[in-house]
Amino acid sequence: MSARPAPLTQVRIDDAFWTPRIQQVREVMLPHMLAQFGSVGHLEALSGTWSREGSPHIFWDSDIGKWIEAASNVLATGPDAALAAQIEELVDLLEGAQQPDGYLNSFFTTTAPELRFTDLRDSHELYCAGHLIEGAVAYAQATGRERLLGIVIRYADLIGRTFGPDEGQIRGYDGHQEIELALVKLWRHTGEHRFLDLARFFVDERGAEPSFFDLEVAARGGPGHFGLGFPGTKTELETNHEYFQSHAPIRQQTAVVGHAVRAMYFLSAVADLALADRDESLAAVNRELWETVTSRRMYVTGGLGSSAENEGFTSDFDLPNLTSYAETCAAIGLVLWAERNARLDLDSGYFDIAERALYNAVLAGVSADGSDFFYDNPLASDGSRVRSSWFGVACCPPNLARLLTSLGGFVYSVGNADADGVEVITVNLFVGSSLRFESGGASVELRQRSELPWEGRASFEVRIEGADALDFELRLRVPDWADELQISAGAAPVPFELRCGHAIIRRRFSDGDRLEVHVPFAARLERADPRVEAAAGRVAIVRGPLVYAAEATDNVHPLDDVPVPMASPLEAHDGRVHPSGPVTILTADLDADTTLTLVPYFSWGNRAPGEMRVWLPASSSSSARRTR
Repeated sequence: MSARPAPLTQVRIDDAFWTPRIQQVREVMLPHMLAQFGSVGHLEALSGTWSREGSPHIFWDSDIGKWIEAASNVLATGPDAALAAQIEELVDLLEGAQQPDGYLNSFFTTTAPELRFTDLRDSHELYCAGHLIEGAVAYAQATGRERLLGIVIRYADLIGRTFGPDEGQIRGYDGHQEIELALVKLWRHTGEHRFLDLARFFVDERGAEPSFFDLEVAARGGPGHFGLGFPGTKTELETNHEYFQSHAPIRQQTAVVGHAVRAMYFLSAVADLALADRDESLAAVNRELWETVTSRRMYVTGGLGSSAENEGFTSDFDLPNLTSYAETCAAIGLVLWAERNARLDLDSGYFDIAERALYNAVLAGVSADGSDFFYDNPLASDGSRVRSSWFGVACCPPNLARLLTSLGGFVYSVGNADADGVEVITVNLFVGSSLRFESGGASVELRQRSELPWEGRASFEVRIEGADALDFELRLRVPDWADELQISAGAAPVPFELRCGHAIIRRRFSDGDRLEVHVPFAARLERADPRVEAAAGRVAIVRGPLVYAAEATDNVHPLDDVPVPMASPLEAHDGRVHPSGPVTILTADLDADTTLTLVPYFSWGNRAPGEMRVWLPASSSSSARRTR
């Protein structure tokens, strides 16, 4: 079966948990970010009127691209004249900044046009191009407007003429992967295979010998933009090819290494190519790398990256809590990679990971009011960790915005069965929403209602126009946290086939048919692999898709002195008032006078600063299952 994400224009999110957060992107985050762009100089750099000290930041164009993508995702769900006008103003700036040959980069055009494409390792030129491409494709898909699409196609064609294996071309790639997956999106939207070919070149060329980055340094005669290491890190860029995943060709890589965000974007493109080319050997490498990172180098929250020194991976089972990095963008990248893998292998297990990251490592990255952000997401705090309104490198806020506004494309995937062409709808996430699609000359709307993440109940209603009934296949993901799965129509159980973690229902649906789905869950204790020293003798508390944390503001004793009891069960309390909205908290009686209180991890840090812990000491009688 072939599958693709449901187009955002065909999905409407109507969910008690997610709708307020998506509205917050439109009402708070997008205006906040646009104001920041103006105050720090993004827009001035694009306009060509730079008059400040220093030079524009080399990453800035990528933030513009992500903002346009997030705003376009909003437009995909309905008209918004003010937002569309803001996008058009940015398109005007981008059009004015584009050079006659198609080149588009505010840093080099403003600062050193003669040096373009001479510092690919450090200067993020193709990374910025990739995010502009993604923004342009999203805008065209949402509105049908193609002026920005034309701009990025001219730039992509320049890149295609400049990079490649032929004589006179640069046989290299960017230090920060992104353009690879963006070019695949551009190919899918336009049908122009030259963009897929260029994406394949960039993926296959990375890691080839002699090292492109070594040759680039030699040709330049000195270090790149960041010298011997990025500010705030100890990465030795001149020798650490693992940092860029350029230490070996992708088909020879056996572990996920280096900078976590780079790795996730790279592997998302690898999965894209395996899908596009039906390349089973590449898919096999992709699966091995997925298993390596999710079983040995991933936090219980779905966070990735254990060290601030390289913003990424160190060694297997090295997962510190207080000094964990777990960059928000890395968790977002994990969700992107998982979604592609789920379509590649048609296995629901990938969305178990995506869901864990989405509800925990991703959502923790933004404050309850939508105006402050975590760049990195620790699993423990001594009280000094607080969110910030902005960053010098502000990749995470617009990345959060574009992911949250694209949620509909993760909730559903659509396709056709190979044998008979019957429409197949896969429900990856239980999120209140509706999906519209055409099948057999009829218009169908699948309406989902969900009580997740607080309760394990959902329902699906089928509405059909143009026919009395219709054959299609509905695949419901069976989450790994579910104690069981029950599907019923009225009082009658509905039979289903269980395959690759999906409950598959193939039947003739009539207008008005309704299915009730029950996926019950309870709070449970999880232990880490015993090789994770930082979690030795500790447990994490998980309920459904949510990881829980203890904060000092709710608890009397120092959190490292609070053993999680087994004799006293964890009790759920629904609808408790919290800055993050009504939440289910968990409590356990420690003794006659003391209660342990836990809140969802995504909500931590929104009240008085203080200690926080995800992994808590386990009492000697604690019984827990092994986490990933």
